[in-house]
Amino acid sequence: MLKSLSLFLLTCLLCSSGLAKERYQHPGPIRLDRDGQKWAEKTLHKLSPEEKVGQLFIIWVRVQFWNAENPDYLQLRDNIRKYHIGSLAVSVPVDGPFLLRNQPLEAAEILNRLQRDSKLPLIFAADFERGLSMRLYGTTVFPHAMAFGAAGKLDYAENFGRITAQEARAIGIHWNFFPVADVNSNPANPIINTRSFGEDPQQVGDLLSAYIRGAHEGGMLTTAKHFPGHGETDTDSHLGVARVNVDLGHLQNIELPPFKKAIASGVDSIMVAHVTVPALESDPNRVATTSTAVVTDLLKKQLNFKGVVVTDALDMAGLTRLYANNIGRAAVTDLLKKQLNFKGVVVTDALDMAGLTRLYANNIGRAAVDAFKAGNDLLLIPADLDASYRSMLDAVHSGEISSARLDESVLKVLETKASLGLHKAHLVNMDDVSKEVGKPQNLAIGQQIADDAITLVRENSKLLPIKAVSKQIAGTGKAPLPYQSVEEVRNHVVVVIFSDDVRSESGRTFEREFRARVPDVNMIYLDPRIAGGMANDVLAAVDQAQAVIVPAYVIPTAGKVVGGPGGPRNSVGLADATGALLDEILEHAAERTVVLAMGNPYLAQDFPAIQNYVCTFSNATISEASAVKALFGEIAIRGHLPVTIPNVAQRGAGIERQALNPAQSSGSH
Repeated sequence: MLKSLSLFLLTCLLCSSGLAKERYQHPGPIRLDRDGQKWAEKTLHKLSPEEKVGQLFIIWVRVQFWNAENPDYLQLRDNIRKYHIGSLAVSVPVDGPFLLRNQPLEAAEILNRLQRDSKLPLIFAADFERGLSMRLYGTTVFPHAMAFGAAGKLDYAENFGRITAQEARAIGIHWNFFPVADVNSNPANPIINTRSFGEDPQQVGDLLSAYIRGAHEGGMLTTAKHFPGHGETDTDSHLGVARVNVDLGHLQNIELPPFKKAIASGVDSIMVAHVTVPALESDPNRVATTSTAVVTDLLKKQLNFKGVVVTDALDMAGLTRLYANNIGRAAVTDLLKKQLNFKGVVVTDALDMAGLTRLYANNIGRAAVDAFKAGNDLLLIPADLDASYRSMLDAVHSGEISSARLDESVLKVLETKASLGLHKAHLVNMDDVSKEVGKPQNLAIGQQIADDAITLVRENSKLLPIKAVSKQIAGTGKAPLPYQSVEEVRNHVVVVIFSDDVRSESGRTFEREFRARVPDVNMIYLDPRIAGGMANDVLAAVDQAQAVIVPAYVIPTAGKVVGGPGGPRNSVGLADATGALLDEILEHAAERTVVLAMGNPYLAQDFPAIQNYVCTFSNATISEASAVKALFGEIAIRGHLPVTIPNVAQRGAGIERQALNPAQSSGSH
């Protein structure tokens, strides 16, 4: 008897040990097996209508440290339980224009906690267009997508997808709203720009495919956006109605090919844009998101997309302003489900975006119903969760939304969870975070990509490369003492950093890297608020300088508001005050000035006097470091423009330069 009891206890111990290991996620290929299918079907049949409706919603979680009794945490937890939420979109708190990035361990801890608090496993999604570094410190940093187009290597995009997937899954995030499939064919586009791989549909499609391949290797869901193409627009759809004013031939040859390539590559979801497309939808009161012709007929039937369809955020002004007088209702079904024969999960983008909330100002919950009836399966970030949930539930109870239609979408959600293995284990092992996130070899890959993206567009052969000076104290031959600032600022080299806000991180890494080579550099930070008042001092320094370096941090920013004669707008150009000062700098010292486009490569078209022009296509810290190394000839310059800069250079242009010391060059080609 005692022996039998011992064997029984040993067996229990071994089983519990196995279960303890099994409780953690083990990311691998995304695959819905028979076991997962059975779980999804069985779970569906157990859910009440209230629980089914809740599975359709995605709400925000802004990761930070929360005490278990913190009111904000309790509110989020209670919302998940009360509304039976199925998925969450992960971001971080914001302070005005600044994202308050957090740490990977804190993110993993709060996501684990939320998983434990949920009856069903949660899907966590995020917008990691430049990897996790957009939201979290300590992760692998990547440049903007356009830098990959400049570097021109498919294995870079594949590594990008793989590393992002590994780091995301390590902290509990399963789904990335990336890659961007838009072809940036309009230089005036204020919201896509460097988020696109470039202007060549073939190259964009190839890079999309490579990214998807790498992401799937790491077990992460991917999203191609913004269907049917946002690259030709000149309006930020977060602020107004963006119009794709091209004919069917242009759509077939430019906008759609990357989406077709993404579908052929197995992309898991496609996000639909809040843009008007007259060539596809004759009703001027419908954007692509609410157009049957676009979503059902084109995407689901013609393109035969079977995956998850996601609208762009439903609170964006591109939708709300269009429907300010409550014109029309969402009509996604016909295009996406009928024409393109799409059978997968349809997901709306955030329902709290101004474009939708204005449309439904008198009945905010109705936006969710109309989006769902249009063919979307998931409803992202409703402006009013309670109103949206109740409107959906009322539509189900009244029969406006049939039980079959509801079950169709809920089953897709459950199948997606099962394909990730969440029905078996939905927690992550906290011990794995420090093993998978921020690996030195991955950090090196990110830096290599940024290095190879550097593109020299113009050069007058009078300035580059800049000569570094001794890191010792100028004129003394002695090394500086710790905690003692001994460098005397001189105007031999002047760096004028333009950004939207001098309080931001823009230029900080650039400054550190530059000062390591020229300790006495005169470093000047400017933004539109102070540029006018500092103009005389800046120009006096420029007049004395032998070399003037102007890093211009101009990047696409969602919802960025700039005053203009036509009212508030977005812009990827320098503001009037900083633009005027750059003109004056060039008037005083064009042949002694290098302008660095730390983001928007089209900047040069506004400043024809530029004689030395370098593009990084990104403001990421690694791109700042690459720019400095390139200026001093420490790395080879190999990048080529993935876009045409009007009146400046054609796509493919790029002046190549070898490193001063080939041994210092970042990699061999």
